Amino acid sequence: MWSVHWLYTGSVIRRFLASSLLTVVVLAGCHSGQKTSTQPSASQNFKVYKLRGKVVSTDAAKGEVTLDNEAIPGFMEAMTMPYKLKDAGILGELHPGDVITADVLVSQDPNADVLLDHIVVVAQSKPDYKPAVSYHVPAPGDAVPDFKLRNQDGRAIHLGQFRGKALLVTFIYTRCPLPDFCPRVTRNFATVEKQLAANPALLAKTHLLCVSFDPEHDTPERLRAYGATYIGSDAKNAFAHWDFAVPQKPVLAEMAKFFDLGMTNNADATITHTLSTTLIGPDGKVARFYPGNEWTAERVLADVKQLAETAG
Repeated sequence: MWSVHWLYTGSVIRRFLASSLLTVVVLAGCHSGQKTSTQPSASQNFKVYKLRGKVVSTDAAKGEVTLDNEAIPGFMEAMTMPYKLKDAGILGELHPGDVITADVLVSQDPNADVLLDHIVVVAQSKPDYKPAVSYHVPAPGDAVPDFKLRNQDGRAIHLGQFRGKALLVTFIYTRCPLPDFCPRVTRNFATVEKQLAANPALLAKTHLLCVSFDPEHDTPERLRAYGATYIGSDAKNAFAHWDFAVPQKPVLAEMAKFFDLGMTNNADATITHTLSTTLIGPDGKVARFYPGNEWTAERVLADVKQLAETAG
């Protein structure tokens, strides 16, 4: 959906059904050892641009889709051209006439291909696709279920206990190797935490929560060690305002669907995933949803302050 790094070979397709707002995420797993010329190498850096366009044709032999795309701000004018897909395996999900959005990955290496990743089908030419799993895109006013988790101290917690406060929730896993994914989001949370701590009145009206989607590895001990590196302390009260927690697998599946979190476990033990951050109001309802990793700590902090102050 949003910016991605070279270690994830899986792309994400989301089909937005015309009759509803439900989506399905299909995650193509990472195949260890299978590298093609379309995969950015670990030495490359690239910029990510947002694209919207209509599918003209697909070419499975070349791993390409030809799009009639709108202008891409900062990159190119509107035109019709072929793009290679980061994961050519999803070409079968694209059909002429489909309208898509995607990430355009542009490498600093002039000899590298321009790639498309995190493709979202926003309108189908023929609505013939039935999702196996329906994902919910959090929208303002949606009531958030009272999901139960276990935090870094091994203590059971649940979302309902934070009613009356502005609760900022995101999803991470501690083994995430990509600096622009989980570490970036957690660093942003650390910035928000530091700013809130400077205002005791605001601190009392807010809470932060990082939820792991890796219950097999992220034990309370591991979550505490991970959290301490961002909080800067492992003191007894260091996590009083910021919890790191993990749900059991059945609860995780429901949380993933509600918070529009796509994820799949890869053969090399990494997890291909999207990013999802949500600001929940004191009333237990969604106030803001921030997909991807482009949101800034400053923007979220402003939203948190406004929500907390409005709630009194």
